[in-house]
Amino acid sequence: MRALIAAISAAALSIALPATAAAQTLLRDTEIEVMLRAYTDPLIVAAGLDPNDVDMYLIGDPEINAFVTGGQNIFVNTGTIMEAENPLQLKGVLAHETGHIAGAHLVRMSEAGRGAMVPMFVSIGLGLIAAMAGEGGAASALIASGPQFGALNFYTHTRAQESAADQAALQYLTATGQSGEGLVEFFERFRYQEVFTPARRFRYFLTHPLSSERITALRHGVDQSPYADVTATPEEQAELERIQAKIFGFMAPPGQVFARYPQSDTSLPARYARAVAYYQDAQLDRARGEIESLIAEEPENPYFFELYGQMLFESGHAAEAIGYHQTSVDLMPTAPLLRINLAMAMIASDQDGHLEAARDHLRVALDMEPDNAFAWYNLSLVHERMGNTALAQLAVAEQSYYTGNRMRAFQFAQRAMQELEPGTTARFRAAELIAVSQPTDEEIREMQRQRRQQERQRQQQGR
Repeated sequence: MRALIAAISAAALSIALPATAAAQTLLRDTEIEVMLRAYTDPLIVAAGLDPNDVDMYLIGDPEINAFVTGGQNIFVNTGTIMEAENPLQLKGVLAHETGHIAGAHLVRMSEAGRGAMVPMFVSIGLGLIAAMAGEGGAASALIASGPQFGALNFYTHTRAQESAADQAALQYLTATGQSGEGLVEFFERFRYQEVFTPARRFRYFLTHPLSSERITALRHGVDQSPYADVTATPEEQAELERIQAKIFGFMAPPGQVFARYPQSDTSLPARYARAVAYYQDAQLDRARGEIESLIAEEPENPYFFELYGQMLFESGHAAEAIGYHQTSVDLMPTAPLLRINLAMAMIASDQDGHLEAARDHLRVALDMEPDNAFAWYNLSLVHERMGNTALAQLAVAEQSYYTGNRMRAFQFAQRAMQELEPGTTARFRAAELIAVSQPTDEEIREMQRQRRQQERQRQQQGR
C-alpha cells in the first residue's frame, strides 16, 4: 500500500498495503478478495443467501476485527487475516458474520453505519492508492465516501445474537463439509480479552463479547459435527501463508519484514514478503530478483506478474510495466482490477497507440464493476486524450455519481448532454444521471452562489 493521504481512504491494493497503517483504509486486492470469496461464498449459499447480494470489504488495519453493517456487507480487517493460524479460523469468523446477516441482526441497528456503504473503492489493483472523495481528488486517485469510516459505531450485538450467530456458523460449516474447530480455536486464543477494560480490548471483542458459556456451547456443537476432524488442505494453508506474507510486506516497515523473513528463508512466502519490502524500500533491483524467482517458480500466477507491473509502474517504468500487466490479464481475464492496472500503465506510457486498448480494458472492467469510480476516472482520461470531450465529461459524471457527489455528477452530465448525439446510448445515460442526481432547490442556490463568486473573482483578476 502506498502512503496514506487521509485518515480514512478507499484503495486498490492489487499487491499493496501501506507501509505505515496508522489509519483504517478500505482496500482492494484481487488475490485476497479471491481467497475471501472462496471461503465465504459457500457459507452464504448454505445460509440461503445469494453471494451476489453480499459485498465484502477489506480494511487495512492490523487490529483484529470483522463485522457486518449496512445490510448484507461483511468487513474484515487485515489483522484478522494475519492472526489466523489456519484457514479454519478465518472461515469460522466469516461463517459467524454470515450468521449475523442471515439472522437479520442488523435490523435494529442505527442508520449511522450506512454511510460506510457508499462505494469507496479505488480499484487500480496495481497497489494500494489511498483515496478520498473531493472535487480535485481524481488526479490523485482520490475516491471515497463523505463519512469518515473510522467514526463508524461498531454496534454491540446482544448475547442472544452472538450465540445465534455461533450456532448458525456451525450449521453453515457442517452444510459445506467443514469443521467449526477453527472458530472455537480463534475464540479460545482470545478468551483473555474478557478481563480487559473496553479501552484495551480488540475491537472485535467489543462488538462480539466472549463468554465461557459461548465457547462451551461452540465446543459441544463442533464435537457433534461429522466433520469435526476435517482440516484445511495443504494448498489452503499455503495460500493463507503467502497472503499473510504479502500483507506483512506492505503493512510493516521493511526492517521488520527482513527480520521476520531473512534471506536465509527461501520459502515462497518469504520471497513474496521481501519482494514487496524491497520495492517499498526503493531497492528495485533486489525487488526484481525476488519477484523474478517467484515467477520462475509459478509462471501461471497472475498476482506475481501484477506485482512486477506495479513495481515498474510506480518506479517510472510504465511502458515496461505494460507487458507484465498484460500477462496478468491474460492469466486472469475476469479480474476487473487487473484490467484497470493494465489500462493505467497504458495511459501513463504516453503512447497514443495504447489508448484504444486502454479504453477497451476499462469498459470490460466496468461491465464487471459498474460502480468502480476509479475506472470511470481513468476512462475520462482516455476519452479526453482521444478528443472525445463529451464522453470524458460523462465518465466524470459517472465517477462523481458513484462517489456520492450528486452535484458534480449533475453538472458534468449536463455538460455532456449538450454535446452528445441525440439517440445515442451515451446521451440516454447522461439524461439518467441528470434525473437521479437532480439537486435540491437549496443545492441549486448554492451552485448559483458559487458561480457568481467565481465570476466576480474572474472579473477582479481581469482588471
